[in-house]
Amino acid sequence: MKISVIIPTYNRADFILRAISSVQEQSILVDEIIVIDDGSYDQTKDLLKDQNIQYYYQENKGVSAARNLGIMKAKNSWLAFLDSDDTWNKNKIEKHIHFHQNNKDVFASYSNEKWIRNGKTIKLKKYQQKEEPHFINSLELCKIGSSSFFAHKKIFEDNLYFDENLHACEDYDLWLRILLKYKIHLINEELINKYAGHENQLSFSSKLIDTYRISALEKHLDSKYKKEVIEELIKKTTILLKGAKKHQNTIVLDKYGKKLKNYEALINPNTQ
Repeated sequence: MKISVIIPTYNRADFILRAISSVQEQSILVDEIIVIDDGSYDQTKDLLKDQNIQYYYQENKGVSAARNLGIMKAKNSWLAFLDSDDTWNKNKIEKHIHFHQNNKDVFASYSNEKWIRNGKTIKLKKYQQKEEPHFINSLELCKIGSSSFFAHKKIFEDNLYFDENLHACEDYDLWLRILLKYKIHLINEELINKYAGHENQLSFSSKLIDTYRISALEKHLDSKYKKEVIEELIKKTTILLKGAKKHQNTIVLDKYGKKLKNYEALINPNTQ
């Protein structure tokens, strides 16, 4: 199996070499490491000039555009993703290779993960535990960490790329679209390390994050899971409106109040 690793980065000079080293120290070496620099203005470029990697710089377009560029630049059939502030355990690639060599009808997999803050492992809550994903059980929350994802390039060439219009939850959106067409297998071992608490983590800084999840869900209103999608839209929109009311955000209250009425009408058409 020929493997390309895609690492998007943006102003993470403090972390990028640690991420790259975790790839270079794998028990089975990959064939290509691609770093997509999404417009960094720190020391990232200078740090990487002597590294044995493929380096590409683009004006800041967001992590989705960076990952998509990496997918298009990749020379190999199998792709692995790693965020620049995360690391892999040494046998991560070996575990994926072993699984896919023995399950040739499965084209995507991911692994469990360990969260670390200030050098200590964070005990994950029950809802954060990983499980074998399918479309329905992935509606509520993002099941798959981007740094754990491993897939054949054919999946992306089936018009399944990261949505560059989503500034958050782009992974949640893509996993749902993939799960409508492909199986994604869970390797239930902690093969990646995620480090919590630093300033530029998107998941901790994005405001009104449920608006992005709602946009992702709306893509599936005409799918065979329409009922389940609408139920989840109602749930997420209700939570969003509760927060908007608390903070007196009239723009969100107006826009998503109308959306909620539309969702309720879809699921209970006789009440209108």
